[in-house]
Amino acid sequence: MRAVITVIGSDAVGIIARVSDLCSKKNINILDITQSVLRDLFAMIMLVDISEATASIPELKEALAAIGEEMHLSVHIMHEDIFNSMHRI
Repeated sequence: MRAVITVIGSDAVGIIARVSDLCSKKNINILDITQSVLRDLFAMIMLVDISEATASIPELKEALAAIGEEMHLSVHIMHEDIFNSMHRI
């Protein structure tokens, strides 16, 4: 099962490290990652494999939201199918 993690906010040191560290601790494999910085705006999308995760999606949402709150970012996770449905033209 795959999911998409999105991160948006002001650029700062350690954003990728914090999110990828959580993934590692929860046994989530990062399949693909793209990130960009436009002036001071940071945007990242990660495609992750959660089939072996040690936490449920609601638990991951809570943990990612805590990182977002601490770092003043918007951080979300959703099942890949939901993400694709939301962004289909």
